Amino acid sequence: MHLDRKSSAPVSLVGKSPPLRACIIDMNNGVPNQGIRCLRTLIESFYAHARERNPELDLEIVHVEPRNLGDVPPRDCHIYLSSGGPGSPFDGADEPWAHAYREFLDWIYQEGEREGEASKGLFAVCFSYELSMVHFGIAKMEPRPTRKFGVMPVYMTEAGMKSDLFGPFGDRLFAWEHRSWQAVDLDEARLASLDGACWARESRDGVSKGESLLAFKIGSSIKTTLFHPEADRPGALAWIASPDQAQAVIEAYGETTYLRMLRTLDDPMRLARTRALTIPGWLARRWNAMAPLHGWCEVPAPVYDETAVLREFGTPPGQGSGEPAGRLSIEPGEGG
Repeated sequence: MHLDRKSSAPVSLVGKSPPLRACIIDMNNGVPNQGIRCLRTLIESFYAHARERNPELDLEIVHVEPRNLGDVPPRDCHIYLSSGGPGSPFDGADEPWAHAYREFLDWIYQEGEREGEASKGLFAVCFSYELSMVHFGIAKMEPRPTRKFGVMPVYMTEAGMKSDLFGPFGDRLFAWEHRSWQAVDLDEARLASLDGACWARESRDGVSKGESLLAFKIGSSIKTTLFHPEADRPGALAWIASPDQAQAVIEAYGETTYLRMLRTLDDPMRLARTRALTIPGWLARRWNAMAPLHGWCEVPAPVYDETAVLREFGTPPGQGSGEPAGRLSIEPGEGG
């Protein structure tokens, strides 16, 4: 377990509100990746946003690694971001870390039952989504016929279009996907018993582009997506433009689709917009619901601004980066 602390004022300040405690649950099993960096930068960006209204606020980021280090998520954080990771959602199911994570899921769900929207909250991504599906019995996790990876469309259900999380996107958004599993056979009775809702799926008609369910709310405290709303341009490029992965995408989807994916990374209405509004919007809503309990001042929800979004997402080639337009540049040693 690692703790990083960012202080804006002396700790001894009288009457100071409590720090924001954010927990990153790293499910990568020790494998280098881009996702944890992306989650951390989203937390730090939100902290800077919150400090505009709360100048004395401190931030504490707790980083736990259950699968490889056996860390147990603490119970004293306000927000939890649980990452993707390699392998099957059934790997290590009987190991102590998996038991502890299932207990954590039950605990955070019960927090929502007790406190409603003002409770501590969890946003679970990809591998963590798969674990939540299995644990709560909402849908069946099964292997996909082929691996799905790259920039892909995500289609909102009717409930998703009415939700705070996905309402800003209308009926579709674009997201980074990298998975070999899919969630199918929704148990609607079980979902209803958990005060849950399915908010997104792989195909508009539920079949033509894939059968997987892609996003859920579970009670008041859990939001979860099978795709990666945290992905930014540098992270996506580090993966998609590497020779091995580029060839894999071309073999799976064709060169035309591969080139379209590269152009998509520079489209502010696609991946950049998903990163700018999804998790930051969730963070703002959780913060505002908890604010009266902790003496915090509320913050405005993120507003889509193309220039600011691209600056946060990663500058496209030829737009102030010193990189010629049309050329891809990847730092040595970056992983996908």
